[in-house]
Amino acid sequence: MRVLDSKGESLGILTRDEALAKAKEQNLDLIEIAPNADPPVAKIVDFQKFRYEENKRERAAKKGSSEGGLKELWLSPRIAEHDLQVRLSRTEEFLKEGYKVKLTIKFKGREMAHPEIGHRVLQETINRLGNKVAVEREPKFEGRKLSMIVTGSKGVKNVEAKNQKVSL
Repeated sequence: MRVLDSKGESLGILTRDEALAKAKEQNLDLIEIAPNADPPVAKIVDFQKFRYEENKRERAAKKGSSEGGLKELWLSPRIAEHDLQVRLSRTEEFLKEGYKVKLTIKFKGREMAHPEIGHRVLQETINRLGNKVAVEREPKFEGRKLSMIVTGSKGVKNVEAKNQKVSL
């Protein structure tokens, strides 16, 4: 097998026993890196350090690949026109970045007596966003909050038909 030292320099082609003996001399471990190569490749390293480095690389790869996610925007049943426009533009920005958006309407005090107003606000939001969004989760009450999740419409068929299903 081809043997590499801890710095990555080649020690040449050795038998398995010779490679193990060299590793023991240095108080290190022999790790087979490429078993399918011809000849197989092994490296003399500290196994704990090797595992730590591998985990570190995996975490870095995971961290960089976090596409999408969920952003939440708060609305009110009595939201002003300009405030709604701002929330709509933020929703579009988040959708372009690949996020899903959770639109949540918070009800305070006696506003709970008229949940249909909250449904109307969400329906108006969907109508204004038009073909840019698809409803992933229908409006649903979670305590005093009415929320729904929307996603970008790419790849979703019949977005208009799906958006019309949002019930009041």
